[in-house]
Amino acid sequence: MEHPILFISLILQQLGLPVPHTLVGDTLLAKLVSPHMTYTWLVMAFLIIVPKLTLGRVELIPGSGQNFWEMVIEGLEGFMADNMGKEGARMMFPMLATFAFYILVGNMIGLMPGFMSPTSNLNITLGCTLIVFTTTHILGLKFHGVGYIKHFLGPIPWLIPLMFPIEVISHLARILSLSIRLFGNIMAKETLLGILFMLAGAYFAPLPILCLGVFVSIVQTLVFVLLSILYFSGAMEHAH
Repeated sequence: MEHPILFISLILQQLGLPVPHTLVGDTLLAKLVSPHMTYTWLVMAFLIIVPKLTLGRVELIPGSGQNFWEMVIEGLEGFMADNMGKEGARMMFPMLATFAFYILVGNMIGLMPGFMSPTSNLNITLGCTLIVFTTTHILGLKFHGVGYIKHFLGPIPWLIPLMFPIEVISHLARILSLSIRLFGNIMAKETLLGILFMLAGAYFAPLPILCLGVFVSIVQTLVFVLLSILYFSGAMEHAH
């Protein structure tokens, strides 16, 4: 499948590096410079450089940049504390904040012509989901030890043969629900934008879809983070 003209693909051509024409590339080097990988690194660079430039040194009397980041961090931490308690929010904040910023910027970057959202590739969303899935059960074992198995057995002993497979399937289904929901929505947004830009060019026709794309990007970030919070808090709670 041919990729549309992408900003980083043009740079790769100038550097003499392979430009993959499949989703993940054919050779090892092509896999490393696949669009979802290169735009992931671009998002990572953005998240490292922009806070450094806008925040600067932390001052007692904050400037506009420090005020902005303090507002964002406090709002995100408060949102997490409301849903999983202060202790859980403090412990899981670095991971969940990283997911929130990465997914939001990754979703938004695809709205610019010549760029793509790394989250429109299933490899990226599946990788994020597997981290959440693994962390959920690590938290369950950390807080409850072997007793974590009670989360899968149900409230009544004679229902265990029925409840255990249902609970296992429901936990495995989280991998599909988290990864495919994010991937499907962002891929659909990029596909629709690409079609409109080809038909109407950079005129007013794609503008409503751009606004809708911003809305979808924010909502999908909130959904991914909120579901991750609920999974983590559920694993840390005692089984009932």
